[in-house]
Parts: sequence; C-alpha cells; structure tokens
Amino acid sequence: MEWSVLFFFNSILLGVGLSMDAFSVSLANGLSEPEMNRKKISAIAGVFAFFQALMPMIGWICVHTMVQYFQAFEKMIPWIALLLLSFIGGKMVIEGRKNKEEVRNTEIGLAALLGQGIATSIDALSVGFTIAGYNFTMALVCALIIAAVTFLICLAGVLAGKRFGTKLSDKAAIFGGSILIVIGLEIFITGIF
Repeated sequence: MEWSVLFFFNSILLGVGLSMDAFSVSLANGLSEPEMNRKKISAIAGVFAFFQALMPMIGWICVHTMVQYFQAFEKMIPWIALLLLSFIGGKMVIEGRKNKEEVRNTEIGLAALLGQGIATSIDALSVGFTIAGYNFTMALVCALIIAAVTFLICLAGVLAGKRFGTKLSDKAAIFGGSILIVIGLEIFITGIF
C-alpha cells in the first residue's frame, strides 16, 4: 500500500468504526458521573485512544512476525480481515439492537477505566491483520489516526453522556458495526481482486 488519500480515509473510517464501543462506554461514564471534571474527561478519552492505537500495532507486529515464517499466510489476510471485521461489526450491530446497556451512578476508577479501555479495544487487534500490507511507518500513522479519532469521539461521548444520557449508545454500536463490515468488504475486494 502507498501513501494516498484512500489510506487516510480508511484510517479515519477505521477509527470511527472501532471507537463506537468506546463511545458507548464513554456515554455511560458521562451519565454515571455527571460532575466529572475536565481532567478526568480527557483521561477517559486518552485511555480509550491509547488502547485503540496499541492493539492494531500489536496485531500488525504479530502478522509480520508470522508472515516472515509463513508466506502463504499473506494470501489469507483479506479473508481474515473480512471474517474478523464482519464478525466484530455484526456483533456490534446485534448488541446495538438489543440495547442491554446498564448504567450505574458510580465514579469510574483507574482499574475500571483500564478494563474498559482493554475490553473496547480488543476488536482493534484484528486491524493488525487488515493493515498488514502497510510498512511500519504507515501502520504507526494509521494507529495514531485511529487514536486521534477515538480520542475526539470519546471526548464527545463523555460530554454527551453527561448531558443526554445513553439514548445514543445503541445507535452508535449499530453505526460502528456497519462501518467495520464495510471496511472488511473493501479490504477483501481490494485484496482479492
């Protein structure tokens, strides 16, 4: 893959799609702690952004260490990307439609925030497979774009949660899941054809 407008556009879309789980949790965090200060709001968005950048890089590193030993694996990357992103996206759409989110009025501690950050970014690990065609610099830039998008979306999520509650969280999961499915299809089609 080369540097192009499509690279940046896909990276932004990956960031939007992957951050929807974190957005939903951010809404819940804002609702559960309406008196949250700006420092904590920024910390919540920062934790989500950090893990959303870390996981794709871990996935990328895993793919590149495996691809060095198994060249045939490279041909399967579009299939793996399609399956993983479709599965994760489909799961997000189904969860968004069920709308089973519970919100409690409690303060969010560091341990809970780190757990939320890991839980909402596990799906971003699969992005390492989808960006396997990038060199290290491109993969890092993609991860940083995903982090920046996640930070902004989660910041908006906490603020919206403080103001409006979690009425938007189910729609965010459906939107994010749909984006991941579309990206999986795009990667599959360009990788195969």
